[in-house]
Amino acid sequence: METTELKEQLKRQIIQFLNLTDLTPTDIADKEPLFGDGLGLDSIDSLELIVLLKKEYGIDIKDPREGRKVLVDVATIADYIQANTVK
Repeated sequence: METTELKEQLKRQIIQFLNLTDLTPTDIADKEPLFGDGLGLDSIDSLELIVLLKKEYGIDIKDPREGRKVLVDVATIADYIQANTVK
């Protein structure tokens, strides 16, 4: 899947999985931080994102340090998915 397409798909999935019904994919910038001052997600949301990656992409993040490196923004997650899935 092309990177741009993957990012758009991720944005839709994040909105759906985290029940962010007041947002649209265009509201989320590729490099906008998902936690803190960016999108404002919390630790519960990070667990939901880990479940999303496992369910949708077969990626299992077990190490919290790895999760912190991956769950930065949509662009970082997309790059990680592309690097860690069978093409």
